[in-house]
Amino acid sequence: MSAIRTQFCDVSSNGMRDACDATVNKIPAVGNPPTMETVEFARGRGADVYGDPSQRTVLMWHGAQPDARSTMGPLAERVAERGAGVIVSDWNSHADDRGRSDLLGSLRFVGARWATPIVLVGWSLGGAAAAGATIHAKKFDLELSHTVCLAGAFMVADSVSGQTLPTDLAEFGEGAPFTLVHGIDDDVIPVDVSRNFAATLRDSRWPVELVELPTDHAAIAGAAYDPASDRYLPATDPQAFATVDAVADRIANIVAAMGG
Repeated sequence: MSAIRTQFCDVSSNGMRDACDATVNKIPAVGNPPTMETVEFARGRGADVYGDPSQRTVLMWHGAQPDARSTMGPLAERVAERGAGVIVSDWNSHADDRGRSDLLGSLRFVGARWATPIVLVGWSLGGAAAAGATIHAKKFDLELSHTVCLAGAFMVADSVSGQTLPTDLAEFGEGAPFTLVHGIDDDVIPVDVSRNFAATLRDSRWPVELVELPTDHAAIAGAAYDPASDRYLPATDPQAFATVDAVADRIANIVAAMGG
């Protein structure tokens, strides 16, 4: 039985990581701040594109809040600053199909437009969807290079397959490697949810790395919860940005390891 590679990263307020895997390099910004344009990946369905995805492509899916791509803007900007092209697409988890058409539509749009290896990043319910897309990639004819799940809601049905994630993955074969990132202070989805999913992947010999950060459910994806509106918004405080920088470095290292 293979072991889960688990890391704990301590993120201080000035953005330095006091205890992190030495193989995760702090990647400096490349040139000027990335440009951002909004495109439609399907009729009436928007996505924000940061930087140039023509060589290194990251697709991000937000959480359950419908059409909330702006919540991941701070993370997308920082990953793009480190040399990747990032697309953050809207999707509607409240739709009759739980958002499946939006999710698969964005994946196919990105694959057709840029035709580069895709690193898929999903947050919360979007993390569960990303896991479902990865496990069921053959069924949906998807090509993914790596999947990063931020505080994934693995205990509920994923919006791609419409099923809860299987506990025995032997029939699916080996797919894209997983990196699971979760905050130990998450009071929305406990960190044990990612620990348990990592164990399921390990037991099926599926490549997985688990990273635990001292943060909450929102900041791990560049967001902040606003109690007044009961909505997630883009983060604005320095401590959240320290966490976002750590997550962006990890995603950028994954992309850089792919070459291109």
